[in-house]
Amino acid sequence: MNLGATPGWPVVLRDGAVLLRPYRRSDATAWSEVRCANHAWLAPWESSPPGRWDEMNSPAAFRWVHRDQRKQARSGESMPFAVCLVEAGRERLVGHLNLGNIVRRAFCSAYVGYWVDGRVAGRGVIPTAMALAVDHAFGPGGLHRIEVNIRPENGPSRRVVEKLGFREEAYHPRYMHIDGAWRDHIGYAMTSEEVIREGGLLARWHRLRAAAS
Repeated sequence: MNLGATPGWPVVLRDGAVLLRPYRRSDATAWSEVRCANHAWLAPWESSPPGRWDEMNSPAAFRWVHRDQRKQARSGESMPFAVCLVEAGRERLVGHLNLGNIVRRAFCSAYVGYWVDGRVAGRGVIPTAMALAVDHAFGPGGLHRIEVNIRPENGPSRRVVEKLGFREEAYHPRYMHIDGAWRDHIGYAMTSEEVIREGGLLARWHRLRAAAS
């Protein structure tokens, strides 16, 4: 369901219980609760702006985050998604996924960043969300290449992209300031040709889950 003129945005995507949608102002309390409850789970992997975690992730802070997201999405620079679980007819915000740093013309590329509530980790939420977002980016989003950069120590996040079939392409020393220091990252990437012949990344992910069950 594409509701706007910017290629691929805004949009709502869903597979089973996993729902991706644009953020709403009313997400402030739920976003803050998830972020604050996951301080120890998320802080080692995120960039290091000054300030206390509870202040940077308060409902008031969300208003600034939401405003910035809307501005970048309207300019075509990003596609920010609230990642939700729909269970027993109720929708619950459990994470975030952003297709950011979008460059068009001859490059047609974006970077993906994401996080998930540790209380639902291991349930396939983020791999499903990634597959939905990448298929959308390669289709209505008009992109050709998706990149992900992950700290070498972040095993769970690396497993997400590796099992989806992202290629390891590069090692970036002192790439980003995270958890108080400049941290190395591993660069992964995927192009549209690599998944089109398989019916898309979501189809690949479904086959992988079926084979493992």
